Amino acid sequence: MTFSRRRFLEYTGSALAAGFAGRSVVCGAAAGDAAPVRPITRGPKHHWFGYYDKLEFDPSGRYVLGMEVGFEHRSPRPEDAIAVGMVDLEDNDRWIELGRSTAWCWQQGCMLQWRPGSATEVLWNDRDGDRYVCRILDVKTRARRSIPHPVYSVSPDGRWAIATDFRRLGDTRPGYGYNGIPDPYRDELAPKESGIWHVDLETGRQRMIVSLADMVKIPFAYGDFSKAKHWFNHLLVSPDGSRIEFLHRWQLEKGSRRTRMVTARPDGSDLRVVIGSGFASHFIWRDPSHILAFSKPTPDVPWGFFVHEDKTNGTVEQVGKGVMGPGDGHCTYLPGNRWILCDTYPDRERKIEVYLYDTATSRRIALGRFFQPLEYWSTPPNYEWRCDLHPRSSPDGKSVILDSPHGGQGRQLHRIDLRPIVG
Repeated sequence: MTFSRRRFLEYTGSALAAGFAGRSVVCGAAAGDAAPVRPITRGPKHHWFGYYDKLEFDPSGRYVLGMEVGFEHRSPRPEDAIAVGMVDLEDNDRWIELGRSTAWCWQQGCMLQWRPGSATEVLWNDRDGDRYVCRILDVKTRARRSIPHPVYSVSPDGRWAIATDFRRLGDTRPGYGYNGIPDPYRDELAPKESGIWHVDLETGRQRMIVSLADMVKIPFAYGDFSKAKHWFNHLLVSPDGSRIEFLHRWQLEKGSRRTRMVTARPDGSDLRVVIGSGFASHFIWRDPSHILAFSKPTPDVPWGFFVHEDKTNGTVEQVGKGVMGPGDGHCTYLPGNRWILCDTYPDRERKIEVYLYDTATSRRIALGRFFQPLEYWSTPPNYEWRCDLHPRSSPDGKSVILDSPHGGQGRQLHRIDLRPIVG
């Protein structure tokens, strides 16, 4: 569905005035409710899930995971605990608390997610004394155990995970790491003791598979990064578990940063720089051999959404040119890979759009435009606790969950019904 300017204004009415008065603004499909939106959590406490590439729904689609906190608009302190829980969509959106965590951040929470391959187990990161750990809970029996290492992304079979160094992220990328334990290598540019770990979720065995020292041995084709500070972020396992993907980032002297997208086998071997331009952002695996990423294949190419083949100097194909965007967004595929679910960043009216892109017809369908109050989106330090929508779909691709403060109760979970659009 597309809008003419007149039809859009008829639907939004006085949205702009309402928005700047601090009230909620939701603009989506017109009066036919093509994509109905409703909150599934409510105040006075605030609820959110975090990143867009984790399993938020259980396999049946009945339960939706989330986190609960009693404050906003500041950085978490080491003693700040959040509740982890789930919403029962078949019982009046009842909130069910599952546990607590003191290892979390605003952008990605505590890595709460359903364990792939299990209908009843969830996992999340926590802090235990001077180390970060992972809790695994059976929501039916309430049996709980701990793994002596945090996790980031879990394999499709749920048997292992990969993780970056959350201590270093807390220092290099506030809002993505944890604040409970300082980085012991913060004065080193690329320490050999910091990197990516492989974690066995059955035995708890852990081993480093790629270190920062290893990574900087691969030259950057477009400059010298020997004096920059390096870290890893945004890890993801391929759909068949045969490869892992991660972003290698470094800070330049003038404050900007550069990024390479790298893949490897789960044991850290066969490292491939898939995007070596220094310009890579949000991504998702389309299939075991291709990655969709907002990127620049070479420094002289404009930013856009490109599908990159998982090979060094592999094929590259732009997707949604002139249709997706504008700018970066958190992209995922609905089941079947025909539809790309994505969002934007706030426009001049401080509204974020969530939309579907149809790869078969190159058509874009707006699902809603959601107002962001100024306290969530401004210059640093507000940038750390902004509320990206991070749209996430259900297993059947018929529902989407958002983190959004547009309803006037702070950040809450909202559900979009996609059935009128995708059937």
